[in-house]
Amino acid sequence: MGMPPDEAGGGRRAEGAAARGPHLKRSISLPLITLYGLGTTVGAGIYVLVGKVAARADLFTPAAFLVAGLIAGLTAFSFAELAARYPKSAGEALYVREGLRSTKLALAVGLLVALSGVISAGAITLGAAGYLMGQLALPQELLVLPVVFLLGGLAAWGILESVLAAAVFTLLEVGGLLLVIWAGAGGPAAPLARLPELMPPFEPGVWSGIMAGAFLAFYAFIGFEDMVNVAEEVKRVRVTLPLAIVLTLVLTMLLYLSLTAVAVLSVPLGELADSTEPLALVYERAGGRYPAAIRLIAIFATLNGALIQVIMASRVLYGLSRQGALPAALGAVLGRVDARTRTPLIATLLVTAAVLVLALWLPIEALAAATSAVALLVFSLVNLALIMIKRRDPRPPGIWRVPSVIPIAGLLATGAFLGLELTRLAGA
Repeated sequence: MGMPPDEAGGGRRAEGAAARGPHLKRSISLPLITLYGLGTTVGAGIYVLVGKVAARADLFTPAAFLVAGLIAGLTAFSFAELAARYPKSAGEALYVREGLRSTKLALAVGLLVALSGVISAGAITLGAAGYLMGQLALPQELLVLPVVFLLGGLAAWGILESVLAAAVFTLLEVGGLLLVIWAGAGGPAAPLARLPELMPPFEPGVWSGIMAGAFLAFYAFIGFEDMVNVAEEVKRVRVTLPLAIVLTLVLTMLLYLSLTAVAVLSVPLGELADSTEPLALVYERAGGRYPAAIRLIAIFATLNGALIQVIMASRVLYGLSRQGALPAALGAVLGRVDARTRTPLIATLLVTAAVLVLALWLPIEALAAATSAVALLVFSLVNLALIMIKRRDPRPPGIWRVPSVIPIAGLLATGAFLGLELTRLAGA
């Protein structure tokens, strides 16, 4: 597909710069990229925010997660096709540039994506600090500092090392969720016998709470889009990446619905909403024998999510630089790949510093809500971009495709969801 002359020139300049310096390394397989996706999706959103969603959606928290997952799923399928069409870093910006033919809008989207990664990493860092506070009698601010420095160091180390560390953390965090589900399902509250209580009635007040909870729960599904920003480091990317996006979404949905059902049926909703360690609380109330282990796993889970957000945001800045979207002087710095680590070192340091500032400045719920709002805006533009791309080039050979109704439904759903939340906030 062709590009306007100014964009084609920018692309050639970026490719020329890339050819002169070290390249990113293709070393990520299907299992690793799927674990990477699970690691950035299954993390602070479920380990930390379950109680916050329950404060809005009450007993119908699983329904809130289901609504959020369905809305995220439409856009996930759009991302899967776009990742096969354009397997490059800073994917969202590239998709918007190709679909809407606007370099300025593409740059704005790329910067929004990087910003959402920074905000999200700040939220997750606070989640990790919250669980650490349960183990160490130290102020949250003091715990944030070593957490952020650890994340920055891992992200700068190397992509294979970072993703392998993320994969180990992901296996631990999924194992922790399964342990909580197992304990809760057989706990004294007998949640399996009470599952019919989770079916919400068709009442406006109930569904208002569910939709408010779904907006916050949407944060827990953000992550599949981060996978496209390491596209230049994935093996057989046009096949591997779309499949990994779909696998990540399906596995995440199954875990979340099971876990939230156990959580709201095992612990009084007020206690769940107030807890800084909600899953550890659920495990304890279910009679789990090793609550300290859940707290430790939760720390790894939250660290993992933040690590992947730092990697993603740095790759977006790198991708924008290599695409020629940033001013030349800034792009020359942020697009530089370190010859030893083969990572965009300066971009990683910049992202790490920004995460530290936000984690020390804003509360976790505000950071999560801001991340969801930015993501919904970006998702709306990405769905619109795919609609336009499919109109111009509906059947590219050898590319995994979704029906045109998918990005149309995704655009309507994400736009309406963002509008409902903004309306709710305006009336609050």
